[in-house]
Amino acid sequence: MNQMMTPKNFWQVIEDRRSVRQFTGQPVEKALIEIVLRTGTRAPNAHNRQSWRFAVLTDKADMARMAEAMGQDYQQALRESGMPPDEVAVRAQKRVERLTGAPVVVVICVDTNDLDGYTDLNRDSGEYLMAVQSAALAGGHMLLAAQALGLAGAWLCGPLFAPDKVRSSLNLPASWRAQGMLLIGYADESPEFRGRKPLDEIIRWIG
Repeated sequence: MNQMMTPKNFWQVIEDRRSVRQFTGQPVEKALIEIVLRTGTRAPNAHNRQSWRFAVLTDKADMARMAEAMGQDYQQALRESGMPPDEVAVRAQKRVERLTGAPVVVVICVDTNDLDGYTDLNRDSGEYLMAVQSAALAGGHMLLAAQALGLAGAWLCGPLFAPDKVRSSLNLPASWRAQGMLLIGYADESPEFRGRKPLDEIIRWIG
């Protein structure tokens, strides 16, 4: 890994990363997937509990089953918002195609068995939030690792809104709560940089 990512090109990896959702049909070597996953485990995490869990999907049938299970809640939400049925169907199909079009899907979860429980509700919710932050940091590390390896990816939040459907469709342990997923593969698009707010709009120097 040190030969692939050096201090000299680290900043270029940061600058070049884009959220890519369209991929070629080229499969991703298992060894590269493992490097990406291992890089995720190097992220900072609360209490060093390492409560993140990764469900790795490479089979289209598994991806489709999860997408269809998630789609039930998604379509219901769209219908309740007043969207016409035909448009609901189109959007739902696009979501399935996007997910199954990736060579690799990594569902990022939090294992609640690794968390401390408290009778104080504020502290208990804080404990869970720390685990969520840790999982998100792992996901960020993995996206940068993918970029450094010549791969591309995107973070999708869909599982966050249907964690029970994700868990049941993939037969995951009851303690695994889905937070998001990464699409990973070889890019078949070159998205433009969407820009960021200038620092003077988002920073307040204290002292």
